[in-house]
Order: sequence, then C-alpha cells, then structure tokens
Amino acid sequence: MKKKVTIYDIAKELNVTTSTVSRSLSGSPAISEATKKAVFEAAKRLNYSPNKLASALKSGRTYIVGVIVPSVQAHFFASIIHSIEEGLKDSGYRVILYQSNESLASEINGVKTLMEAQVDGIMASLSLETNEVSHFKDVIKQNKPLILFDRVHEELKVPTITLDDFKAGYMATQHLIDKGYRKIACVTTVHQIGIFKERLKGYKAALNDNHLPIDEALIVFGGLSIKDGRFGVSKLLRGGKKPDAIIAGDDFTALGIIKKLKEFKIVPPEIGVIGFSNEVFSGYISPSLSTIDQHPNQMGVKCARLFLSMIQQPSHIHQNTNVVIDPSLVERESTSRIIKAD
Repeated sequence: MKKKVTIYDIAKELNVTTSTVSRSLSGSPAISEATKKAVFEAAKRLNYSPNKLASALKSGRTYIVGVIVPSVQAHFFASIIHSIEEGLKDSGYRVILYQSNESLASEINGVKTLMEAQVDGIMASLSLETNEVSHFKDVIKQNKPLILFDRVHEELKVPTITLDDFKAGYMATQHLIDKGYRKIACVTTVHQIGIFKERLKGYKAALNDNHLPIDEALIVFGGLSIKDGRFGVSKLLRGGKKPDAIIAGDDFTALGIIKKLKEFKIVPPEIGVIGFSNEVFSGYISPSLSTIDQHPNQMGVKCARLFLSMIQQPSHIHQNTNVVIDPSLVERESTSRIIKAD
C-alpha cells in the first residue's frame, strides 16, 4: 500500500519545519505569501490529503463556513457564493451552502443544521420572511463569526456587507427622470426587509428633489418574482393611473413586467422599465433590461476577507464593521428612448 503523504514529507521536500507547513496550510498571517504558495504547490505535487479530523481536534476548528442565501437560482447570490469560496480556498476553508427559499422557518433550520455541523462561522443573507432573528443571536452567543450580507437586520449588531440601497433607489429613479419619464411607478416587495425600504426611500427622495409628486397609487407591494411583476403591471394599468415608467424590486420582477406589458401591446421603452441585480438574462431579453448592478463579486470577496480577519481574533463579533458598496447603473434598451416630458 502506498504510504500516505504527511506534512513531514512536505517539510522535507521544501527544507522547512513542520510548523511552517502546518501554519501555511491553515492560512496563518504570520507566514509569507511566497512560503504559503510554495507549501500549497508542494502539497498538490505530492498529492497531500490533510487529516481534517485531526486538524479540527488540534485547532478547535473544522475549517468549514456556513453560507445561507435566499436562493441559488439568482445569479446575484450565486456570484456571491462563488467569490466567497474563491476568497477562502487558499486559507483551507470550505463552504457548506444552505438555501432558505425565502422562508423564515427554513432559515431557522439552516442555522441549526450548520451549528450542528460545527461550522467555524456563518455568513447569511436574510429571507424575505425574516422578521425575528433569535436564531442568529444563538450564533453570537457561541462566539462564532456571523456576517450578514445584502439583507441585514438592525437588531443584529454584527459585521455587515451591504449595497448603498438608498443610493440605488435614487439612482434608478433619477435615471428615468433624466430620460424624460415623469409618472414613475414602483413594484416592490411587501416584506419589510431593510434594503427594500431604503430603495423606496431613495425613489421618493429623487421624486421630491425633482419636484415630482409622490403618488401612493403608483406603488405596488407584492413579492419578488416574474409572477409578481405581471401582477404589478396589471394592477397599475387597470387602476386608471397608467405610469410612463416602472421600477421593479429586482430583475425577475422586471422580466414579469416586460412580459405583461407586451401582452398589453406596450414595448419598453414606451413605458420605461428598470430592475436591480443585473442578472445574466437582463442583457439578453428583448428589449434588454436596464438595471442597477449590486456588485455581488465585491460583496463575496469582502465577506471572505472579513471572516478571515474575524477568525484570528479572540472575540469573533467585530460589532462596528459595516462595509457599504456603491451601486452602478447599467443602461440598456428598456429605458433607452428619451421621452418628451409634459
């Protein structure tokens, strides 16, 4: 039987101590990047397979991080997950993924499952139903790193990575105003998650700053889906106050809006449509969809870096770390025509 490769073999190969090899594989900041690279290359070359159980018993760590997202179907969340994995892999950490499917009950079960798996920390984006967060407070009590990204909760005094959602809502509205649209509707979620409240505040602020009225009849609350986009358009067009532009809660809702508008023989930008997230399909549908890019790759990278910083500290909470990412406008065909204002 072929002898199993150990850290002693790697140390001998590189003429370094076993301690250097061990600390390199665990991602210790005390080891230079050049040495870490040499150790990882030698480990790969020698087909080294670490004994995770022994490592966990010795260090008190499993080198596993739990990540909870509302949905893996959205490119936005898939991109964040990918960037987290890329940001952690050189430090020996791996990810266990849990999908809440926008359900509080599922999210609670996800936290329980991950804690039972002895993960070293949790990164999470809250479900639309999350209105109480006691399950996350249990993570804090156990002094495990907890990072919230995108969708956060003010009761949880933990590190957050978020978009400037007020600015995003303002930016989307101002873009439509600059294109000549004046009767701007908003189709968003009824759930009181902070990011959607902030976007709505941004929408109203942009209208105010441009001396345009805020008409509550042009704000439709529902869910976030293609179906909800279709419902929102039907309600707006049959309500007697036809808008000349619509801001959608996300790109899936915007897709539903465009589909339903076409059934009414209206093709954007006749009525302008803009979404959020810059999903992959947004550039390929007809007409292509203008959207706000939330930079998920940046969000994922920052989550990984923050976790690696937290895990090195005696207390893993880091209450005052709040990273805010700037949104970007992606203009496409759905808002491309400048309409003459009344």
